[in-house]
Amino acid sequence: MTLANFIAFQSKGDDRGSLVALESHKNIPFEIKRVYYIFDTKSGVVRGLHAHKDLSQVMVCLKGSCRVVLDNGYIKEQVVLDSPDKGLLIDSMMWREMHDFSADCVLLVLANEHYDESDYIRDYGEFLKVTR
Repeated sequence: MTLANFIAFQSKGDDRGSLVALESHKNIPFEIKRVYYIFDTKSGVVRGLHAHKDLSQVMVCLKGSCRVVLDNGYIKEQVVLDSPDKGLLIDSMMWREMHDFSADCVLLVLANEHYDESDYIRDYGEFLKVTR
């Protein structure tokens, strides 16, 4: 069983450059309600360190790279995001951590809900209690 669920985005381009379009219910499997991006992450910093009760996300590394650790409470898996034409779909109840950001990393995150602090599980022990 693999935890990583990748989405390949069609890249269109010519001698002027490339373009990837992200569209709700087309190549993104939900309605996009929130978009944010992470950049200028300092060396050695770990981001994420939480799960969501209901929220789903797609992560796309627009520039540079980072390593993502996914954990469903039973299995841990690591993947590297390093391409703007590949997205990582992360469903609810999946612990996520982002590590090893390159100096130029820009990580785009698309979410199916607006920010809601009550949707977060920020304690790993609590996450394990809920998933087991």
